[in-house]
Amino acid sequence: MAGNEEFENLSSKELHDRAVKLAVRRGDIKYLWRLLTRIPAAEAAAGNVGESEADIKFVLPLIDDYIHAGDGAVAEQLRPFYLDYLVAHS
Repeated sequence: MAGNEEFENLSSKELHDRAVKLAVRRGDIKYLWRLLTRIPAAEAAAGNVGESEADIKFVLPLIDDYIHAGDGAVAEQLRPFYLDYLVAHS
């Protein structure tokens, strides 16, 4: 099991990629759904308020956001979520 320190040194993009890859490999639909439900709040916190409002209203943008949740300021907002998952399951 990897420690928190190892993951802290990764970029938010790397954390996203590893956490999503691990969840897919484990078939962890619950984690992936929880990630999708957190993206609108991360969008708003990253200053993308219009994007967060659209995400709440439509499912397809959530799927698109899921693909891009490892990018930029949104990834930074989701960083603790990725860290917690990787530490618990790696």
